[in-house]
Amino acid sequence: MLRFIGRRLIAGVVLVFAITTLAFLLLYLGGGDIARRLVGQTATQEQVAAKAAELGLDRPIWEQYAAWLGNALTGDLGRSWFSGQLVIDGVTSRLMVTLSLVIGATLITALVAVFLGVLAALSGGWVDRGIQFLTVLGMAIPGFLIAVGLVFVFAIELGWFNATGFTPLKEGFAPWARSVALPITALAIGGSSSVAQQIRGSVVDALQKDYVRTLRSRGLATSSVVFKHVLRNSLSPALAVLNVQFIGMLGGAVIVEQVFQMPGLGQLSVGATTQGDIPMVMGLVVATAVIVIVVNLAIDIAQGLLNPKVRLG
Repeated sequence: MLRFIGRRLIAGVVLVFAITTLAFLLLYLGGGDIARRLVGQTATQEQVAAKAAELGLDRPIWEQYAAWLGNALTGDLGRSWFSGQLVIDGVTSRLMVTLSLVIGATLITALVAVFLGVLAALSGGWVDRGIQFLTVLGMAIPGFLIAVGLVFVFAIELGWFNATGFTPLKEGFAPWARSVALPITALAIGGSSSVAQQIRGSVVDALQKDYVRTLRSRGLATSSVVFKHVLRNSLSPALAVLNVQFIGMLGGAVIVEQVFQMPGLGQLSVGATTQGDIPMVMGLVVATAVIVIVVNLAIDIAQGLLNPKVRLG
C-alpha cells in the first residue's frame, strides 16, 4: 500500500509541475504587452520599460519561469500586481470558504447518491423510474439556475437561510450552516444525480452476479448482502465519478460564489482574471491543482482499500 501511495504522490507532483508550467507559459506568452496594460495606454515607452524591468518581464521567459518556480517552492507566490497583497495570503484567506462549500457538497453528494442509487436498484418499478427521472432532471438544470431558485424560495420568500455572505465556523456552527446551506445544496444537486446513476447501475449489475445468488441461497438477508458485499464492489466506480464531480464542483463554485456573494476562490479568480492579475491567477492555479491532486490521492487510496486490483495496477 505504501508503494501504491508513493507512486500516486510522485504522479501528483509531476502533474502539478506540468499544470503550472503550461499555465505560466499561456499567461505570459499570450498576455500581450503586460507592462503596457499595467501602466496604461497613455504611458510613455520609458514608463512601460521601467514597469517591465520592475516585474522582470524584460527577461527571457525561461528565466522568468525559473525565478517564479524557485520562489514558489519556498512558498513565495509573489504579490498581486494591483493590490500589492501577497498571493499566498490572498489565496489562503479565501480557501476555507471554497473548501467549506465543495467538501460539504461532496459529502452530501456521496450520502444522497448512495441512498438513491441503492433504493432505485433494489426497488425497481415506479420507484426506480421516478429516481432516474429526478437524477436526469438534476443533471439537466444548470447550477446557476438552481442557485438562483434556492435563493428566491428559501432565502427571500421563506427567510430560512442567508441569501448572501459567509459566516466563518469560528463564529458558531448554526450561523455558519445558515450561510453555506444553500450554496452547498446548489452544488450537490447535480453531483448527486450523476453519482446516484452510477451506483444504481453498479448495484443492478452486482445483484446479477453468481456470488450474490450464492449468498442469498444461504439465507443471508438482502440488507446484509447489499451493504456488506454488493455495495463494496459498487463503490469503486462510483468513487471515480465522485472524483470527477468534485473537480466539477470547484468550477461550479465560481458561479455559486458569485450568486451568493461569498468571498471564496471563485470570486477571487473572477476578479484576478478580469484585471489580468497574473501572479494571483498563478496562485489560484497552484492552489486548485494541489487540491485536486490531494482529492485524487484520497480517492485512489479509498479505491485501493476497496479493490486490491487497483493497488496492483
